[in-house]
Amino acid sequence: MEKKLQNQTAIITGSSSGIGAGVAKALAREGANVVINYPVEHVRQDAENILAEIKSNGGHGITSRCDVSKEDEVKAMFDETIKEFGTVDILINNAGLQKDAPFDQMTLDQWNFVLSVNLTGQFLCSREAIREFLRRGIRPEVSMAAGKIICMSSVHEVIPWAGHANYAASKGGIMLLMKSIAQEFAWKKIRINSICPGAIQTPINKQAWETPEALSELLTLIPYQRIGIPDDIGKAAIWLASDDSDYVNGASIFVDGGMTLYPGFTTNG
Repeated sequence: MEKKLQNQTAIITGSSSGIGAGVAKALAREGANVVINYPVEHVRQDAENILAEIKSNGGHGITSRCDVSKEDEVKAMFDETIKEFGTVDILINNAGLQKDAPFDQMTLDQWNFVLSVNLTGQFLCSREAIREFLRRGIRPEVSMAAGKIICMSSVHEVIPWAGHANYAASKGGIMLLMKSIAQEFAWKKIRINSICPGAIQTPINKQAWETPEALSELLTLIPYQRIGIPDDIGKAAIWLASDDSDYVNGASIFVDGGMTLYPGFTTNG
């Protein structure tokens, strides 16, 4: 059976662990060459382990070190990918982080660090991807679109989050960055959408689900009554990256078990 992303190449930023790793594995299962991006040398082995798992299952890819907040490193990652695979068809803007603090105690460094990775990183990577899509144009034997970008946002592009103002602001910014460039380049057959995860079971939020008590408290926020897993996001990414969603552009797809459904009102408020 033909795989949905056969003969396409995808860069997945921040894919040495967590959601990014899950998305990389999912895209590789559907035939994409995957670029496993990691930001700093001490997590290189994590990226290599993800790539080894993908290759053991018949997939193809490379690893690439790049801090997405640095323009020269982003350009180098795209150059490396194009040299290896000829082009880039799909960008998954997944790299992101938190530096939490009460707002009145938040430092400028904490604010700038989160915005530089979460938002500026998506700008820099999207710009390079769009430049490549415009240079290459549509390959109709591969995809109906000239290129696809999936921005990893969050339920917090719409849900305020006290104590996390820098993170929530970055995700709100991603929403309008995504919609603005989707509008700007739709006529060139470039599709740009967002996935907005809710609570996903990854090491970064282990304290929220590792004990029965913590999980029970978390589930009060999730009407569907289960925590998500990275493959939930991977399946959504496959759909958005494939021609199955060719008429979808500029959309925020919430994969959250209903977290954005105001669960506090399930008992009439």
